[in-house]
Amino acid sequence: MSDSRLPFDPIDRAGDLWEKNFGDATAMRLATSVMRVQQLMIGALDAALKPYGLTFSRYEVLVLLLFSQHGSLPLSKIGERLMVHPTSVTSAIDRLEAQGYVVRVPDEDDRRRTLARLTATGRSTVRKATEAVSAIDFAITGLTEDQQALAYDLLRQLRQASGDFPA
Repeated sequence: MSDSRLPFDPIDRAGDLWEKNFGDATAMRLATSVMRVQQLMIGALDAALKPYGLTFSRYEVLVLLLFSQHGSLPLSKIGERLMVHPTSVTSAIDRLEAQGYVVRVPDEDDRRRTLARLTATGRSTVRKATEAVSAIDFAITGLTEDQQALAYDLLRQLRQASGDFPA
């Protein structure tokens, strides 16, 4: 397998070119870096979850169900909590159901709604998968615990300023 890394930082190079053509590149460098870090983290997390037949997005659904009071939630609530489109929720639940990790059940309180319920297999799998992602520190590499806390605080400020949640 060949080393696919570039011999330079492409974001720094793009930043230099940006400054020559458009001006200050501080925000562009940060936005591009955040997007690249997200790609790297998703790749590492998906690799750790692959033995369980999971992607990180489906893992998030299982964790959300595990954390729910009864191990089940309406599909609409899953989308709302994970901030994803209903079509993405339906697709994830279809895959998780085919794997035996969740089942769809009617909501006893509102028959118009369908719940996704975690199965015993799903509960066991999410616990094992959590061990796998914890073993790689959720793909957070190269930062001390204090730096991780600072990065979280800064990104939380950015999310809040962008309207992700109320002040």
